[in-house]
Amino acid sequence: MSNDRETILTRVRDALAPLKERAPLPDWDTELAIMRRLVPAHEPWVLFCERLVAVNGLPLDSAAALAAWLREHQHLHGYCDPALWPRLAAHFGEGFTVETEYDRARVDDYQFGITAAAGAVAETGTLILDDRATTRRLAALTPWVHIAVLSRAAIFADLQQAVAAMGDDPNIIWCTGPSKTADVEGILIEGVHGPGIQIALLLG
Repeated sequence: MSNDRETILTRVRDALAPLKERAPLPDWDTELAIMRRLVPAHEPWVLFCERLVAVNGLPLDSAAALAAWLREHQHLHGYCDPALWPRLAAHFGEGFTVETEYDRARVDDYQFGITAAAGAVAETGTLILDDRATTRRLAALTPWVHIAVLSRAAIFADLQQAVAAMGDDPNIIWCTGPSKTADVEGILIEGVHGPGIQIALLLG
């Protein structure tokens, strides 16, 4: 599969090589984006939690609460970003198997994945993932349970602030609750294209 991937990427690079410059990103007028301030600016976590719950996500504010939830639901085998594990390990006791190297050949073995989020949007309950913060993108997309670790300073009030903060990063995933689709007979199904349970863990 890796050879097929490299073949496709080589063709894309070859096709782009003759272009002198890429097309510019579209410009937009910030004055067109208007929102009501629903909570004080110093309480974005409060609004984020409310909006995340509204889209069937789960906000947690301690590593102990996360470990207890995983144990209660029998999600005992997973992956954790090695940079995050020292902050979480003390709360995961006997019975857990947590790996800090993600094995692509065993994607079905991982019941949960813990990765860092680049940020969040309080207005919509959206988590922001990018390649700089997320060490293993598959760990955020393939386990049934994804835990995005978030800092309070990285919670933006609205989409306008978040887009401005992300700059020109071309590889951003905006996750608003669990993966879902409703294009088959109008029935909402979660966990089709990604995690069926999306957790936001506030640390620090």
